[in-house]
Amino acid sequence: MFNQRKSRSVAAILAFSGTLTISGLHKFYLGQPLWGLLYVLLSWTPIPKVASAIEGVWFLAQDEEAFDRNFNLGKSAIKNSHSASNQVAAIAQALRELESLRQDGLLSEYEFEQKRRQLLE
Repeated sequence: MFNQRKSRSVAAILAFSGTLTISGLHKFYLGQPLWGLLYVLLSWTPIPKVASAIEGVWFLAQDEEAFDRNFNLGKSAIKNSHSASNQVAAIAQALRELESLRQDGLLSEYEFEQKRRQLLE
């Protein structure tokens, strides 16, 4: 769970639910178990409930990039999908170039198949 991408909206929902029920669930979700444990231990006081409400507002006030920087090790979902699409586009372009070389007679079927397999791996 510590390696999975954290959602800003889920963290905010858990923080706001901490004002009504057990506080600190959002801390466990965000990979901060010691803070979560502290919130649970202090749940007989109003301190964790107030802190949870403040953090819920803070999560919603942040943009996705700031939240990713703080809680997802700076890894944005948009950046990851963008780099994957760039990689797919580059492989597709290389396959088109290989196909044109094969059609022009500059590559044999065997050479084409070897290069195609290398690209797809």
